[in-house]
Amino acid sequence: MKSKKYLIIPLIVAAGFLAQPIRSWGEERYTELQNFSKILNLIQQYYVDPVDTKKLITGAIKGMLRELDPHTNYMPVDIFKDFESETAGEFGGIGIEISVQNNILTIISPIEDTPAWKAGIKPGDRVVAIDGQSTKGFTLVEASALLKGKNGDPIVLSVIRDNSDKPLDIRIVRGQVKLKSVKAVQLDNGYLYVRITSFIESTSKELEKVLADYSKGKKMEGILMDLRKNPGGLLDQAIKVSDLFIKEGVIVSTIGRDPKSKEISSATKTAPYPEVPIVVLINEYSASASEIVSGALQDNKRAVIVGERSFGKGSVQSVIKLGDGSGLKLTVARYYTPSGVSIQSEGIKPDIEIEEVDSALFAKAITDKKSQREKDIAGHLKSENEKKKATKAEEKASMAREARESMAWWKDLASKKDNDLSESEKLFKSDYQAYQAYSYLKAWKTLKKFN
Repeated sequence: MKSKKYLIIPLIVAAGFLAQPIRSWGEERYTELQNFSKILNLIQQYYVDPVDTKKLITGAIKGMLRELDPHTNYMPVDIFKDFESETAGEFGGIGIEISVQNNILTIISPIEDTPAWKAGIKPGDRVVAIDGQSTKGFTLVEASALLKGKNGDPIVLSVIRDNSDKPLDIRIVRGQVKLKSVKAVQLDNGYLYVRITSFIESTSKELEKVLADYSKGKKMEGILMDLRKNPGGLLDQAIKVSDLFIKEGVIVSTIGRDPKSKEISSATKTAPYPEVPIVVLINEYSASASEIVSGALQDNKRAVIVGERSFGKGSVQSVIKLGDGSGLKLTVARYYTPSGVSIQSEGIKPDIEIEEVDSALFAKAITDKKSQREKDIAGHLKSENEKKKATKAEEKASMAREARESMAWWKDLASKKDNDLSESEKLFKSDYQAYQAYSYLKAWKTLKKFN
């Protein structure tokens, strides 16, 4: 996740140390720097072939940072310029968010409506080669340098997917990537589906506009917020998005090397939607800023989180522009949910687990089923027992009956052609996991009793 908030903090943490440890540490560092200088001079003078000193020093920097974590990277001038344009929401390339997992270059998520998305790149794809060049040992910066190129130029990613050991070559044509981070679909009776694809500089304003436009002249009954496959982005945008729904309380806290450097971000008490029911949908590719929003809404009892456990990227990076125009992305802190939990490597655990299913295969399976009972038909005549007023002990059973009715509705939906469907019906036909989440949203009052 990219943050511009912590530029100076890690540079001053030694101020409170005792004099003797500072001197001892300084002496040790001086000796090591002397050794580095001597080795560099020896290479320049005696190596069998002429060497590019700048290349050697850059390689040394990369090697040093490789000892830290996958999210700490050095960015040469040209790559740093591309990085700055990405956070603004427009850049050239293929449109993927990548990470290094177990020393393998791995796709966190293709960005929707980008060349990578359209070419069929999937979350979890392990990139073993780029244009035939092995990615073994690659840093994120090195991979980014190969992925970038002129619009219209093709690139081939060799990827390995689950349950397969044979690489799949996917050809992608580079293009201009313009990010629209918020997409919305109007549902029924005051409900709104909102998908946030990433957290860029415009995300909170985009979301505010979508919500304001939808709520004009009508009561907003609930929001289904989809953060699946959202790889994260800017910390301040995650805070601003959370602040739209939380009236008071902590949103997120960050702690750097010095425990005393804890910074707390709290709600500003200006939330325009403090009471609107929210269900947040996450999966294993919801990372970073997505997890901040999920954790903030979950811990403040503002949303029910459904889906699958999230990615578990609980660190904060500061981006520092260096004097020559290059940049350093440095991990400076861990972030914590309002309850004080670090989700680094753990992720956000949903309140209700819903596994993702292949909607097309699922639709075929249930529509091919010949037998159907009366109670499986949507809108069926209720039995005497069904008409009885549910007690608290019976409410869970009532939810189960509602689930069966929902299944019957979706079964009918799955059998229809897309041309006969509304935008919301198209969404749910292709995404049964989202429809399940929507069913929970409509059962908000019942859910809150058990939450």
